Parts: sequence; C-alpha cells; structure tokens
Amino acid sequence: MNTKFFVPILLLGFSLFLLSFQNSSDWPVPEKYQKMKNPVPADKESISIGKALFSTHCKSCHGKEGYGDGTKAAQLETPCGDFTIDEFQKQTDGSIFYKTMEGRDDMPSFKKKIPDQEDIWHLVNFLRTLKE
Repeated sequence: MNTKFFVPILLLGFSLFLLSFQNSSDWPVPEKYQKMKNPVPADKESISIGKALFSTHCKSCHGKEGYGDGTKAAQLETPCGDFTIDEFQKQTDGSIFYKTMEGRDDMPSFKKKIPDQEDIWHLVNFLRTLKE
C-alpha cells in the first residue's frame, strides 16, 4: 500500500469524523426563542407537573436523574443530552422550550405529544432542578 496517499486519506476521514461530533452538539435556536421568558412560575406545583411529564416522555432516554443514561439511550444514534451539566443549564428557558418542541435527530418533537405549551414550560422548570 502506498503510504503517500493512505495517511492523508486517513487524516481526512478522522477529521470528518470529528466534525460530525462538533456539528451534532450545535443546535441553533432562533433568537425569538432564545429571548423568550418562561411565563410559568417555577413553584412546587409546576415542578411536580414537569417531573411527571419527564417521567412519561423523557426518562426512557435521558434517565431518571437526567444524565442521558436512560434504558433507550444506548439504542440511539445521537447521544442523549445530560441535563445536569453547566452547558445545558446555561441555556435560556426559551432555548430549552424550543428544543423540546421541535426536536432533532433522535430527539422527537413534542408538539403533538405535549400539545399544551404550558406543560412544556412546566417541564423546563423541572429540568432546571437537575443539576450536578
């Protein structure tokens, strides 16, 4: 085998592999949603409702504690998000709301599964309680 061509091709392949991970973590959120404020107070009742929604719709992939280690996580092509890390928690409520509504890749859209937007805001309030 001619190493003159093999090494550059190997490096190109590895670079493309790394870029695929970089792009998968980039999830653009429209400015409208980035600036959107949560209209639902993060009180005990809201967090309780959000926890119930999380158990029903999110726990199987994201895990009981939100680490991204749910029973279905290993079956997915894209890694499940870890809701406890600073990178997730630094997002605006509107960004989390948007991502939950729209979905992407293995993450489904919840527009139809959770049609009441107030419930998605309850879920956002619960996700805020999941910290390292």
